[in-house]
Amino acid sequence: MIRSIAITTDFTVLYNVPFEQLLEPNIKWYWVDFHNPSETEAKQLKDHFHFHPLAIEDCFYLLQRPKMDHYENVNFFVMHAINPKTLAAEEVDMFLGSNFIVTFHLHESREIEDAWNRVIEQENMRSQNHIYAAYVVLDNLVDQYFPSVHQIEDQLDEIENNVDSKAIEVLMTNIFEIRAKLLKLRRTIVPMRDLLYRVISTDRIDQLRDHLVFFTDIHDHLLKLSEMIESNRDMTADMRDNYVSLNANRMNTIMKTLTVITTIFMPLTFIAGIYGMNFAFMPELAWNWGYFVILFVMFAIGFGMFLWFRKKGWFK
Repeated sequence: MIRSIAITTDFTVLYNVPFEQLLEPNIKWYWVDFHNPSETEAKQLKDHFHFHPLAIEDCFYLLQRPKMDHYENVNFFVMHAINPKTLAAEEVDMFLGSNFIVTFHLHESREIEDAWNRVIEQENMRSQNHIYAAYVVLDNLVDQYFPSVHQIEDQLDEIENNVDSKAIEVLMTNIFEIRAKLLKLRRTIVPMRDLLYRVISTDRIDQLRDHLVFFTDIHDHLLKLSEMIESNRDMTADMRDNYVSLNANRMNTIMKTLTVITTIFMPLTFIAGIYGMNFAFMPELAWNWGYFVILFVMFAIGFGMFLWFRKKGWFK
């Protein structure tokens, strides 16, 4: 599907203007949106706009890393949106010319839709230029990152508040799932941060300096998101290490208890083994009090070792 809007010199919005009329003098700037275009519609990128073949190729071969390329009078951007359910990256491409913006996306994009409606409905948006429209698209994309990051932070808070009520195995499973989500977000946010740094540092985009403060604000948001991602990753790493240490401490306590019990029974087993041998000449076997004496000796040894281990603090 292809749709277009054109802003005239008197800030009137024209809808679905034929491509040939977009070059008329009364058109101040225009925006063409390609949403999952057919093969015939996609050819317009080459036949009408004459975009570079490499840029057109990047539109169809997903998933490209966020980047900015300069082709003669057109600047090409690869950007990433985030699927709120899966946290998977979804590519959104944008061509920025001297008086136009062309967006290309194969998935439904709420960010593009919101920016599109704002241009149509808000007069102050129409009075701006295509650079500001590109800012709105980028800003919407980045703003959609925050709910996903905040959701993960809420999950971490819930884990911290329910440590005593959940088994270690369940907590570890939740932590590793959160770390996997953070890794997905990091793979999107960090490249987008680098992209915005290139945007605010370049001198090759006409009229960008007039709106530099807006793009710098987006870069600040991405810096904040990056810090939140790294902070949450550190938190999950600390929680993972704490749970591993706690589990190891529990295992050590169990092994110490079993070792103490085994050590106490070792001499008792030795005595029982000796008198369990069926030799014919064992004088103690003929003694009337031998059985009771051996039981007393075994009890004394076991109880004495128990008191000694307890004095050493092995039962704490």
